[in-house]
Amino acid sequence: MPKKRKYISQKNDHKLQEIGRLILRFMNENSTKIYNYKQIADGIDYKNPRQRELVIQALHKLQASERIKETEKGKYIINLNIKGTLTGIIDFNQSGNAYVNVEGLDDDIFIHSKNVKDALQGDKVLIVTYTYKGKKLEGSVLEVLERTRTEFVGTLQVVPHKDFGFVVCDKKTINTDIFIPKGKFGGAEDGDKVIVKMTEWKPGDKNPEGEIIQVLGAPGEHETEIHSILAEYGLPYEFPEEVERDADKIDRSINDAEVAKRWDMRGITTFTIDPKDAKDFDDALSIRKLENGNWEIGVHIADVSHYVVPGTILDDEAYQRATSVYLVDRVVPMLPEVLSNDVCSLRPNEDKFTFSAVFELNDNAEIKKQWFGRTVIHSDRRFTYEEAQERIETKQGDLQEEINVLDRLAKIMRAERIRKGAITFDRSEVRFNLDENNEPIGVYFKISKDSNHLIEEFML
Repeated sequence: MPKKRKYISQKNDHKLQEIGRLILRFMNENSTKIYNYKQIADGIDYKNPRQRELVIQALHKLQASERIKETEKGKYIINLNIKGTLTGIIDFNQSGNAYVNVEGLDDDIFIHSKNVKDALQGDKVLIVTYTYKGKKLEGSVLEVLERTRTEFVGTLQVVPHKDFGFVVCDKKTINTDIFIPKGKFGGAEDGDKVIVKMTEWKPGDKNPEGEIIQVLGAPGEHETEIHSILAEYGLPYEFPEEVERDADKIDRSINDAEVAKRWDMRGITTFTIDPKDAKDFDDALSIRKLENGNWEIGVHIADVSHYVVPGTILDDEAYQRATSVYLVDRVVPMLPEVLSNDVCSLRPNEDKFTFSAVFELNDNAEIKKQWFGRTVIHSDRRFTYEEAQERIETKQGDLQEEINVLDRLAKIMRAERIRKGAITFDRSEVRFNLDENNEPIGVYFKISKDSNHLIEEFML
């Protein structure tokens, strides 16, 4: 009686490929270590007898493909000599080819477009490497280990006379369109700019599947394109409701108990100098002449730490945002508006809690004393750079004497810094004139003058 022919079903073969990827991922965590099959099985959490049999079969397939090698009977190591497996971040170019940056390697590894599998820009991938015709190291993507992002900006294209469509991503480095099935249009119509969320990418499918989660509007319209930029770079324009509620509960009062803990500088001449279109005022300068003839200069910033306490949802949100982002016509703030434009904005004629650096300088701009700590200030005036520059040039106007003293001291400090080898970053900046709808109607170069350098110098 003939023996039954052994075969591996297609389903079983897919299972072995999956186990093989798990094995490579596990072994790649320590590519110089030798493992026996039991250690490998434990490492991928395959512990019952049937599962371990599959591990053995997968190991044989990996050995046959030279992705691992057997150092002695039953012991295996990642094969870095003939074919290696490495982990890195994939970076596509517009041709569809890619390079994988692997920590510790001097050169990135080239991945041809036909070998990128289902990887997308910025994904963490597992690759197998090889040399092709004696050239530099190349590779193929084995598995996407971690998606960098699953939401993309693009334009919906509905297939005529069909109930499905595709989103063509704005980013040219996203080398695939996203399939949108019936019922997943989210109210979008053909030609709309949208945000799409990728939901799955089945093995063997040419395109990932997704659903539209937000309609941005018609391409080319100002608001549509601005919100496209915000979404593309993950800039959250709105704050979560719970963060806004937390911000609204903040005690904004300048209470006597807190003032008693601070240096009260409200009686000292203080002012801000900012661009004419500034919405918030981050820093202020104070100045007074001391009895010994020296100048006391205070550099003040809002004491955000008084209001944003570590471990709160406000602190967590600010940590995630990291910074405020300034676009041509708007700001994406790090903190809710009640903080960024009100409580922590050093507006004129208001008392504010601040953190300050206070210096005593002589007429040669030499620092004689310095102090850092919490203060309370009262800004007397809000200047634009143009208004401050006018006082420097004409020696006329309110607070011109104080501004000119600061300008003279700043010029001495700047000259000394440059003499000692400081690098200057003066460069031309392009600015836009906007109409009432925030549409650009003109362009000009921003010119840094003495009033700009004055602020820069004291901030330094």
